[in-house]
Amino acid sequence: MKPMYDLIVVGSGVLGTFHAYHALKKGLRVAIIEKDKMPKGATIQNFGQVVPSGMDSKWQAYGRESLAIYKEIQSQFDISIRQNGSVYLASNEEEMQLIEELAQINQSNQYQSHLLTKQECLDKYPGLRSDYVKAGLFFPEEVTVEPRTMIYRLQEFMIQNMGLKLITNTSIINCESTPSGVSLSSAANEEFIASKVIICNGNEFKNLFPKLFNESDLEVSKLQMMQTKPQQNYTLDGSILTGLSIRRYEAFYECPSFKSIKSNEDPNSLEKKWGVHILFKQAADGSVILGDSHQYADAKNSDDLGFDLDMDIDNFMIEEAKKIIDLPNYEIQNRWYGLYSQCKTKDVFEHTIDNNIHIITGIGGKGMTASAGFSKENINKIFNTKE
Repeated sequence: MKPMYDLIVVGSGVLGTFHAYHALKKGLRVAIIEKDKMPKGATIQNFGQVVPSGMDSKWQAYGRESLAIYKEIQSQFDISIRQNGSVYLASNEEEMQLIEELAQINQSNQYQSHLLTKQECLDKYPGLRSDYVKAGLFFPEEVTVEPRTMIYRLQEFMIQNMGLKLITNTSIINCESTPSGVSLSSAANEEFIASKVIICNGNEFKNLFPKLFNESDLEVSKLQMMQTKPQQNYTLDGSILTGLSIRRYEAFYECPSFKSIKSNEDPNSLEKKWGVHILFKQAADGSVILGDSHQYADAKNSDDLGFDLDMDIDNFMIEEAKKIIDLPNYEIQNRWYGLYSQCKTKDVFEHTIDNNIHIITGIGGKGMTASAGFSKENINKIFNTKE
C-alpha cells in the first residue's frame, strides 16, 4: 500500500509538534496523531520559560536555535511569545561568583548577557527584597510563552499555513515496519501508512514497545507548581530564576567554582529532599506561576510518585518565595503537578527500529526551551538532508 504520509508523528506535545514543523518546512506530507483531544502532558504543565541560559553548551545551542524559530513564527502568527528576558538572582557571595563566571562563559560563547548590580535588580523587578538579592545576570534574548496556549496556537498555524494534518482522539496500539514504510493501527481499527514514524509520546511508548520501554533508563520527574490570583497593577517581566536555580542548572556546572560550592551544601536540607528551586513567571492575565519541586521514580514505576499534591512542599515553596519577592498577594488559585520523562544516563532517549520507526522522548525539562532547535537537526538526520 502506498504511504499516505511521508511522516507521522505520534504525540502532539512540543517535541513531536516541532518535529512535524521542520518536516513540513521541507515540503513533506505530515500528520500528527494524538490519543487525547489535546496534549495534556509536560508541554502544558510547565512555567513557559524558554531559558537556554540554564543549559549546558550542547543544549544551549539547541535552545538558542529555538529562540530564533519561536521569534520567526511569532512574527507571522501570535503563538504567545514575549521577549522579556530572563534573570538569575544571586543571594550570597557564592552565587555572585557563579553568575560572574557564567557571564564570562557567555561572552566566550557569544551569548548576550549582562551583570546587574543589586540596585539595578531592585529597580527592574518590583517587590524584590533588598535583604535577598546581591546581584543578577540578565539574558535579554530569552522569551516566555503561555504553556496552555502556545502549543494549540502553533498547531493552528501549522494547519492553516503549512498543511499539517492533526488527528486527535486516536490511540495508536500497533506500529510495525512494512515493505513500503510503517503501518500504524488505532484502537478504533483505523490504519495509517507512512514512510517514516516518529514516536514522541513521553513514557507512553511503553504501550507500543513494552520490552524496549522496560529495558530503558527512563525515569519520571514529578514537579509541583502553583499559580497566584492575578496581581493588580503589578508587572514582573520575564523569567525570574533565583539562587537555588543557580545551584541547580546545568549551565553553572561549567563554572570553575561550581564543584567546590556544591560540596558546601547541606545534603539534608528540605530544598535537597524535595528538589526545590524557586522560579517566578507572570502569566498574561497578571497571575504569577511559582515553584517548583522534583521527585523521581523509574518510568516503569511512575505510579510510586502518587497522584496527590504534597502541601508541605507547596507551603515550603511559598515561604521561600516570600523571602525573595513581596508580591501584592500570595493567594493561590491553581495548584498542579507535571510529569516529565527523562533519562538517567543520557540527555534524551532515542531508539530507531528498522530505519523508519524513531522513538524520541525523555527530553525532561528541556522540552519547551530546546525542542524546536533539537527537532530541526533531528529531522535533517532522519531524512538525510542538510539545511
